[in-house]
Amino acid sequence: MNITRIFDILEISKQKFPNFIVFGTKRDGQWKNYSIEEYIEIVNFLSYGFLALGVKRGDKVASIFSNNRPEWNFIDMATTQIGAIHVPLYPTMSVDDLNFILKHSDSQWLFVSDKLLYQKIYPIASKIEAITHIYSTQPFDNIPDLSEIIELGKTKANFFSEKVLEIKKTITSDDLLTIIYTSGTTGISKGVMLSHKNVLTNLFGSYKAIPLTFPEKVLSFLPLCHIYERIFNYAYQILGVSIFYAEHTGTIMNNLKELKVQGINMVPRVLEKVYDAILQKAKNFSSIKKFLFHWSLKVAEKYELNNKNGILYAVKLFIARSLVLGKLKDILGREIRFVGCGGAALQSRLVRIFWASQIPVAEGYGLTETSPVIALNYGSCPNRKIGMFARLTDNVEVKIAEDGEILCRGDIVMKGYYKNPELTREVIDAEGWFHTGDIGHLVDGKYLKITDRKKEIFKISSGKYISPQTIENKFKESTLIEQLIVVGENQKFASAIISPNFNALNDWCVKNNLRIDDRNELIKHPKIVELFQREIKKLNKFLGQIEEVKGFKLVPDEWTPTTGELSPTLKLKRKVIYNKYLHLLAEIYRGY
Repeated sequence: MNITRIFDILEISKQKFPNFIVFGTKRDGQWKNYSIEEYIEIVNFLSYGFLALGVKRGDKVASIFSNNRPEWNFIDMATTQIGAIHVPLYPTMSVDDLNFILKHSDSQWLFVSDKLLYQKIYPIASKIEAITHIYSTQPFDNIPDLSEIIELGKTKANFFSEKVLEIKKTITSDDLLTIIYTSGTTGISKGVMLSHKNVLTNLFGSYKAIPLTFPEKVLSFLPLCHIYERIFNYAYQILGVSIFYAEHTGTIMNNLKELKVQGINMVPRVLEKVYDAILQKAKNFSSIKKFLFHWSLKVAEKYELNNKNGILYAVKLFIARSLVLGKLKDILGREIRFVGCGGAALQSRLVRIFWASQIPVAEGYGLTETSPVIALNYGSCPNRKIGMFARLTDNVEVKIAEDGEILCRGDIVMKGYYKNPELTREVIDAEGWFHTGDIGHLVDGKYLKITDRKKEIFKISSGKYISPQTIENKFKESTLIEQLIVVGENQKFASAIISPNFNALNDWCVKNNLRIDDRNELIKHPKIVELFQREIKKLNKFLGQIEEVKGFKLVPDEWTPTTGELSPTLKLKRKVIYNKYLHLLAEIYRGY
């Protein structure tokens, strides 16, 4: 497959799949499809229009979309094939973050997906001298939009078509493709520079995990500005798999049923919410149905890959699937053959339950700096293990440093951080090893097990180290807990700040004749505090004595990317949360 630059995907897909429907998006209640021919035509016209407007090789073209749509790809490919650099941004970023990134990236062109985003971004972008053009993908209020550039490109096609071909010939695999800013979970965002080679090397090492072919379909809703969804977006185009974009997060389940797709990408928190929804429904079951439900889940929790459970278990599993587990698959759709999952660790218990329910979850581990996949597990991965990742042996080396940090080396490692050579040298050593910041170890020399983030591990006053992610993942198995952060550096014990699952908590209140509408009052009520004390005591039994959570505080807030406690990929922003609840931490430790 002769693909050395990302835009080569277009012609390869056209040759292999002449009747390929590449994208689908819902407009005014109807699905609008784009064929490979339409896709290429629009991309070319956009490229001609960009050149006519003065976009030059090396210019930074920023985009910020509220949800995935074909226009993101049109802009991405059109900028790429004329040597411009795509800088995608998250719509949930704060005003300060957007201001910093637009300035730091030297973006000159900015595309927004809709009026609301335009109203959010214009007051920022209009004050940045480098940004000379702001366009919308939709026409409104006489604001310049994408269709105008396409129409300009049509009128200039004769003049610029040869120019685009000339530029494409000069672009090499080592050229910069994109600058992606990290989600800022540990501080200020960093601009990760990825080349065509970085992304394509990773793509060809990991797309074997996708068991889909032409003309199957996937539903996409994770932000395309994240390299995880973006690389799958490219992979689907190479495989001839049609990409249908969800209208928004609230329509995912309806879109799944409507389209009957074969694949979808998710992050762990979304899969956890799917599971939580099932548990909530089960609370209204009759006694017999509730017994069968929980029996089936216990069977699923013992599931082992590669038929290791034996014949007796297989019989139990067949019954459990017939009674309960089949209904779990119905939520995503009977046609589902692939669920990609990355961005954070998925609880091993849930991995077993989903696989037992015939929902094949392909887990990947990596970072933006590694384009992103370092290791993965998937359906046909030989001798795969739950809770561990098989390494990508073809294009990446992995080793463990003396302090347990995971290091990797290969063509998937970024070119560096934009405008920050000092920080680049900190994370990529003289031998080319990228220091991931994650702690883990190799099992049997070929399986990678991730245990924590190096910067998140802390020491309590006794000198013992605590790995907060391990504790947090165990505690999030509770239906009462939506999110939590484990803290306690230099203190005598570990504690937690907990954002409750208020839906589950309200259900408990109804059953126990407790009516409190104000969340601030609810989390302080003695019965609620006692409820969480019992829950924490139960969960602590699964932890070592040093790891046990001995103090906690409930908060009335739901943590989201919009409110700032979570990154756009739903990871904890620890510094933000820690600073926000300093007064609660002081209360926990005051008596000790």
